[in-house]
Amino acid sequence: MSTTPAYTLVLDWLEHQLRTGGLHVGDKLPAERALAEDFGISRASVREAVRILAAMGLVRTATGSGPQSGASVISDPSAALGWALRMHIATRSLPVADVVGTRVLLESHASLEAASSTDPHRDEILAQAGELLDRMDDPEVSDAEFHALDAQFHVRLASLSGNVVLETIMASLREATIGYVQETVAKVTGWPEIRAHLQQQHRAILRATTERDGALTARLLREHIMWFYGFVPDATGTADQHRANHDRAE
Repeated sequence: MSTTPAYTLVLDWLEHQLRTGGLHVGDKLPAERALAEDFGISRASVREAVRILAAMGLVRTATGSGPQSGASVISDPSAALGWALRMHIATRSLPVADVVGTRVLLESHASLEAASSTDPHRDEILAQAGELLDRMDDPEVSDAEFHALDAQFHVRLASLSGNVVLETIMASLREATIGYVQETVAKVTGWPEIRAHLQQQHRAILRATTERDGALTARLLREHIMWFYGFVPDATGTADQHRANHDRAE
């Protein structure tokens, strides 16, 4: 007797439909009752499938009876990956130090790719990054908004690499750690001075990116990330140390 949950029939069907062009982003899924009848499963199983797809960033649901109601196909991979990473960071299965190291690798690579970018929107993206920094300069901007704008700045620069997978993973890593960072930085003394120094670093990174100096940008990014996470507990230790701590806790 198969132990595979019934809702996987809907997940497999949707994957096939997306791969073969039967469904596209923006299309609506068939009604819950129709899916249940087609697959010979309960409507509760269909609802479970839709909940899982929503958590994966593949479906958005809307209540009501109008044309906008029901489940529609979307594509929001960074949100789904960010949620999963955040949960596993909370369990300490993914050490924060390793997440930081991965960020350094990804952003350094993105900066080298951005130096030779032929993106026709390059100037526009750089201008948007500058506008984000201008908003962060405002002393009235809350710490939470500052961190959110900081994340947007880094992701916008990474988009110049032209690698959408890299950009998605970067956005996910930022999403996964932003809450952790906010909680720990709130306890740090001298935050206004730290915030001002971060902005100086951001400006230097943007300038090097604008001048297409990939090597300098990569170095500045690494120094910037490691300097900032030096204020965050457990963010700059080694993976072996984290694994040892995790084993002792078990």
